[in-house]
Amino acid sequence: MKHPLASTLNQILRKSFFSNLSMYRLGLLILTVGWLLPVNLLAQKANKTKKTGAISFTKQVLTEEFIAEGVAVGDVNKDGKVDVLAGAYWFEAPKWQKHEITQPEKFFYDKGYSNAFVSQTMDVNLDGWLDFVRIGFPGKEAVWFENPKQKAGHWTAHTIHATVGNESAGFFDVDGDGKLDLLGGNSATGQMTWFKPPVSAANVTWQQTAISKEKSPGSEPFSHGLGLGDMNQDGRPDVLIKEGWWEAPANPLQPDWTFHLANLGDACSQMYAYDFDKDGDQDVVSASAHALGIWWHEQVRNEQGAPQWNTHLISDKFTQTHGLSFTDINSDGYPDLVTGKRYFAHMGKDPGEYEPPVLYWFELKPGKNPTWIPHLIDDSSGVGVHVVTQDITQDKLTDIIVANKKGVFVFKQERK
Repeated sequence: MKHPLASTLNQILRKSFFSNLSMYRLGLLILTVGWLLPVNLLAQKANKTKKTGAISFTKQVLTEEFIAEGVAVGDVNKDGKVDVLAGAYWFEAPKWQKHEITQPEKFFYDKGYSNAFVSQTMDVNLDGWLDFVRIGFPGKEAVWFENPKQKAGHWTAHTIHATVGNESAGFFDVDGDGKLDLLGGNSATGQMTWFKPPVSAANVTWQQTAISKEKSPGSEPFSHGLGLGDMNQDGRPDVLIKEGWWEAPANPLQPDWTFHLANLGDACSQMYAYDFDKDGDQDVVSASAHALGIWWHEQVRNEQGAPQWNTHLISDKFTQTHGLSFTDINSDGYPDLVTGKRYFAHMGKDPGEYEPPVLYWFELKPGKNPTWIPHLIDDSSGVGVHVVTQDITQDKLTDIIVANKKGVFVFKQERK
């Protein structure tokens, strides 16, 4: 017969082992995507109670009007509910009542584009209220709209920079301080640049740091492919483009970072670094912006020991995956992919333009030969130039929010 103390000790050891294993896997995910998400979202994911059951999504249509190809979320009016912001409007949760942020303009899905692409909320002026930051048409201005604190009227607009290039310019924690920065090309000089938001309410200017030389790849208005990830595993987030990556120095405010050439595939949308094949180095995932293909780029070593990249197809089910999110949909500790077809991106001129605007999530099964299981979410929405994945219904399940030429949509995750 076992001594009762031995039995108790065995239970403690088993419980500790599996708890540590679970935390290790979660830690890998947090380190990988930590530079892409606000601190409060990371805390939300770290504290998430794992829920089981079949995953489905309930679709909510906020508008069927073409107002933007980017979207943001946040508690605009401090009522404890997460609202949706897109283009010239914010939609008040939970009934999605529409309010104007600025003077609306009329856009036509088959005749052109909007003035609102990748978007984000943050408290820019440090007054305790979330503001709305919006990148305009590629090569045009990035603007932040000051929250009026429930006062009537339009929000005051402030220009961050007049010429922001790269169609996946967006918001990343470049300096690792837990706050999102703006990263994109300075189209006027051809330099990849990041903009640090204000650190004092007394001075609301954004600090600008050019990490590349002039006329660098990835910085033009219609460049495709941009991301942030620790490529050399030194604990600092590097900047990725399809032509290679800039190595982050110890001081990210230092200009002219070292550039490493790398063949990271064709013109794409957002890019992410992760060790998909579990061999100890970083791989990269990307998705075609206007053609066909979702890929992972495997990092290997040539005979001289230098890194090279082998590209593998994940899916060619649909075209124009111009928005790609990297998040754990099913709470298994591994980052999945959320993407879809950007509806009528070039007014009917792209491959597969008239096929259904689908939205999918791809379930990652990592390992020596990683696989992704496709799950159809919807076939009449698609994506814009990015995808927001966040628990906006506060049920500890990741929801999906998109805006494009078909409208603005919320997909609430459910488990049954």
